[in-house]
Amino acid sequence: MLTLFFAVVLLALGLYFQSKPSFPKEKVSKWVNFYLFNFVLPALAFLYIPQIDPGWELLLPISAAWFTFFCSWILFGSLGKILNWDNATTGCLIIVSGLANTSFLGFPVIEGLLGKEGLPTALLIDQGGSFLLVSSVSIIVASIYSHQESSLSAIPLKIISFPPFLFLIATLCMSFLGWKTPDFILPIAAAIGKTMVPASIFAIGLRFRLDFESLNSRFFWLGMGYRLVLAPALVWLIFRNFNFEDELILQVTILESGMAPMITGSLVAIQYDLKPKLAALLSGLGIPISVVSILIWYFLLQ
Repeated sequence: MLTLFFAVVLLALGLYFQSKPSFPKEKVSKWVNFYLFNFVLPALAFLYIPQIDPGWELLLPISAAWFTFFCSWILFGSLGKILNWDNATTGCLIIVSGLANTSFLGFPVIEGLLGKEGLPTALLIDQGGSFLLVSSVSIIVASIYSHQESSLSAIPLKIISFPPFLFLIATLCMSFLGWKTPDFILPIAAAIGKTMVPASIFAIGLRFRLDFESLNSRFFWLGMGYRLVLAPALVWLIFRNFNFEDELILQVTILESGMAPMITGSLVAIQYDLKPKLAALLSGLGIPISVVSILIWYFLLQ
């Protein structure tokens, strides 16, 4: 209950500062994201990933993120051609609806519903799936639908220079080699990791904007319907047929597939001028809406 209270306070604080014209919200938001990407996520990687036993079944949670993204590309790409949508709308829906908020929203939700035992799988889905996708394939999609092909050559450099991805590779190697995180690093990583929830919720509050005109758009509800209902349903239908030794891994995979659209994915769409209002609304309003849908999925999985 205390955690929920602080979450509401921090969200309200972010919304309050967002409403102040004199507050440098863009700069603060940029620094908060920098801290989360460059310190918190690497710390969580060191804290959890070397502690898990490597196995082929770990590829299944990661593949779920890639599966739902490419399903989004197929679905909205096809609908865009059939219904003659403009490229900006199609590209926006592919990227923003195809990427789940598996870290800033996903980590605290998974920890709250399934306990800390679910965080290693959530971290793998996030860094091996969502953030690798947003750093690579989403840029390809954005370039195609905005006709900015000059950025395609920079994709390999973006991937190998992305700090969370580098730490993911390092900690995965540690896991496969049987190396554990040194004891003196664990308390530091744990302390930094604890700031993930307050920092991410504050960042959400700084970015959330309600646009009633876009809210009435069928594109908003198509994107939300895919992200919150269809994507986790597809993952449940297909991935339940695999032999998971630990049922918790499957539960985390399905719940992470049903998280709200990813904030970073919406930023990619905005940067490439792919319906910025729709992109911001999907990632912003998707968070409170997804709280209800995630709870429904959680009880169904029980």
